[in-house]
Amino acid sequence: MTVARVRSGRRPTLEEVAARAGVGRGTASRVINGSPQVSAHTREAVEAAVAELGYVPNRAARALAGNRMDAIALVVPESESRFFAEPYFSDIVRGVGAALADTDMQLLLTLAGSDRERRRLAQYLTAHRVDGVLLVSVHADDPLPDLLEQLGMPAVMSGRRSASEPLAAVDSDNFEGARSAVDHLISRGRRSIATITGHLDVYGAQRRLDGYRKAVASAGLEPDERLIAPADFTEEGGARAMRGLLARRPDVDAVFAASDVMAAGARQVLREEGRRIPDDVALVGFDDSAVARHMDPALTSVRQPIEEMGREMTRVLLQEIAGEDLERPQIVLPTELVVRDSS
Repeated sequence: MTVARVRSGRRPTLEEVAARAGVGRGTASRVINGSPQVSAHTREAVEAAVAELGYVPNRAARALAGNRMDAIALVVPESESRFFAEPYFSDIVRGVGAALADTDMQLLLTLAGSDRERRRLAQYLTAHRVDGVLLVSVHADDPLPDLLEQLGMPAVMSGRRSASEPLAAVDSDNFEGARSAVDHLISRGRRSIATITGHLDVYGAQRRLDGYRKAVASAGLEPDERLIAPADFTEEGGARAMRGLLARRPDVDAVFAASDVMAAGARQVLREEGRRIPDDVALVGFDDSAVARHMDPALTSVRQPIEEMGREMTRVLLQEIAGEDLERPQIVLPTELVVRDSS
């Protein structure tokens, strides 16, 4: 039968599977869809028929019958340029892909950096064309999480919007990661320690700034708002922030950048200004991405388990879709300071 099917190019039908197994079509369908309401003998007969015939379920028909699309969306509300420039996103995608490898779920990657893209995405989600959504890099005023709540669609975020986030979320310990970075700089004898922040409408960036402030205060250093330079997680933003810091506080002797990419921008400006790293200015980043390892000198950075975050987000989402976990957990994974030559 299998050889005949291949030669004719025709796919075997569910009816043929049922006939080969000696059961009704409905019983064969229940076995194929994983229903427990069949006997072990019947399950074995249907599974043997599936194997003999080379039957492949029609995913579209299964989806319509079970109100399931067998697909999830990974939504990144950022521009295409930032998505491809920031290693964080590719690491998240790898983690999500690894978690889905042994499932039937399809992954749809959606960038929604413009208003037009967001409107199109809202229409797509309203039509329930996916079973759940993974949200990455969400800003405080982003309407997408509220839309997902209204739709009753399972959703998990990478990072929270606030301490009282109602949706399930997976994050790294941004506060402790930043504090450990600044503590390290203080232990190296640095006293004029600046920070370059990410978008402060992103909760993770706020927490990194909080960690910086806590470390400075705990060390008894005089707080100085001129040492805090807001930026946007881009290399260009890091460079602009570094120029501003040198103009305001030319005596700066250390910089904690809230991402490796921004640290790369800061390093370029420091070199242009003749500042040696780490002799004149020590430099620490956040993410421990490939950028950190390939910089010269190699960048000290806070490692966050980004791929693990992607896997954990996906695990939680699949449980929500299956109705197994309705408590919307808030998971925080530990960070680790990786010390290299830049500090």
